[in-house]
Amino acid sequence: MRTKLMNRNRLASLTAAAAMTLAVPAAALAQAACGNNGNGFDQWLAGFKQQAIAQGVSARTVAAALNGISYAPDIVGTDRGQKVFGQSFFQFSDRMVANYRIQQGRALIQKNQALFDHIEQQYGVPGAVLVAFWGLETDFGAFMGDKPSLRSIASLAWDCRRADVFRTQLMSALKIIDRGDLTPQTMRGPWAGELGQFQFLPDHYWNYGVDFDGDGRVDLIRSTPDALASAANYIKALGWRRGQPWLEEVRVPSNLPWEQTDLATKLPRSQWARFGVTRANGAPLPADNLPASVLLPMGRLGPAFLAYPNFDVFTEWNNSLTYATSAAYLATRVDGAPAYNRGQGKAIPVLSQAQVVELQRLLNARGHHVGRVDGIAGAATRQAVRVEQQRLGLPADSYPTPELLSALKAGR
Repeated sequence: MRTKLMNRNRLASLTAAAAMTLAVPAAALAQAACGNNGNGFDQWLAGFKQQAIAQGVSARTVAAALNGISYAPDIVGTDRGQKVFGQSFFQFSDRMVANYRIQQGRALIQKNQALFDHIEQQYGVPGAVLVAFWGLETDFGAFMGDKPSLRSIASLAWDCRRADVFRTQLMSALKIIDRGDLTPQTMRGPWAGELGQFQFLPDHYWNYGVDFDGDGRVDLIRSTPDALASAANYIKALGWRRGQPWLEEVRVPSNLPWEQTDLATKLPRSQWARFGVTRANGAPLPADNLPASVLLPMGRLGPAFLAYPNFDVFTEWNNSLTYATSAAYLATRVDGAPAYNRGQGKAIPVLSQAQVVELQRLLNARGHHVGRVDGIAGAATRQAVRVEQQRLGLPADSYPTPELLSALKAGR
């Protein structure tokens, strides 16, 4: 995807695991110097080359990949200035779940039915889910980025903000080249160094890439079978449950216990049915024990969904709730579902990114821990919002509103 929606949140989730990926040499890398500009970059890179050789990457590959690499301040600046996830679900999904993506996704499945069937048989992931990610990430392989990936990754590996994460990615990129899958010249992508038709981080490319076309190489850039099967392999590893749904639009009653509407709250469908939740067309929900959460991306006045355990895979792929919900919704549309009911639509208030920053600061001041104060209402912010809504006697639907912001600013 041209604006690269995946990397910010997926990379953030890898920070804690970066050192384990590199085993013992990671400790040395983690302790190595970093910088907020290009000063010292060449000296650090020389040390990294030795680390790569010590891990078994050939000296020839290291030289071909890293000799002559220069620091890219524009890449580092872009990494620090991402704002796309400040958009609301309406704003983001209206733009990204476009009719052409729905139609093209369906057409690609129909055209390559045998391939999609083979992948689903092996990995359990349906074609609609694969083409949803494929469409959002790169418009089905049309826009994979054209920046030199190694320069981007190396620059971010030197920058202090996420050095450990990107040093893991740089090491994996070298291993991919050393295995013969790609060359330094073909390793091109968006600004943060993701690769291929599904914008895999190099570490995911290395660990989950599949040679599905049998040509002896894992080529996620030029081989669609490799790209699709690798995405399915990764999704399976994230916990996909074969044959189960992921997202379903529903109707919710006005007296629903709103404090239960949180992704962390999973209740049997039979319980949601007792609360008065129905399918979107008014039909009753199955009275079974399949666990689900009620997801209200725009609060109680907007669309409502049941998010099943497979929805967790979407939030693992990208932990932005806006992205995850849009991707899951796109998959349902490709699978034949109608457009969702917008509820009160334009009447639903939307806080600006600056207002969300202010809200996050007020929440932190009250003892909550919303994570990075960035104007993005992620899971931690929404959980804190719910707690404050309950305390103030407001409908606790976890959706940040001007009413809540005003109450906190007034010291209530």
